[in-house]
Amino acid sequence: MNIIVDADACPSVIKEILFKAATRTQINTLLVANHYMKVAPSPFITFLQVNAGFDVADDEILKRCEKGDLVITSDIPLAADIIAKEGMALSPRGELFDKQNIRSRLNTRDFMDTMRASGVNTGGPPPMSQRERKEFAGHLDRILASNK
Repeated sequence: MNIIVDADACPSVIKEILFKAATRTQINTLLVANHYMKVAPSPFITFLQVNAGFDVADDEILKRCEKGDLVITSDIPLAADIIAKEGMALSPRGELFDKQNIRSRLNTRDFMDTMRASGVNTGGPPPMSQRERKEFAGHLDRILASNK
């Protein structure tokens, strides 16, 4: 198993949790983004900067993901593609996407896109809560423990 992070929109606090987990478990972790970012010095953590552009990072993540890999992303269509490749997808807010919930999450996302396109201000997500951080860390720990 490898961990691949959709790093452009991943909060720093979640990256820190991932850096500690990668080093502790010695699981290769790749952060993919279209802008440069510093990563923790570890032989298990690498960074790949891709060109700017629509879905360039997502396409690279999808290309690199293999069965059993864990992808950290809040991008619902990317999560659906990862699940279709038999990977695992976990949002930075602690939501574990799977075959049972991804279809409804895609429908909700598409509905919200339609609302925004028609001029409705849907607002953005609220700030990340402590509960969401704990939920993320808990899911990550369970996934990593089951990988041993």
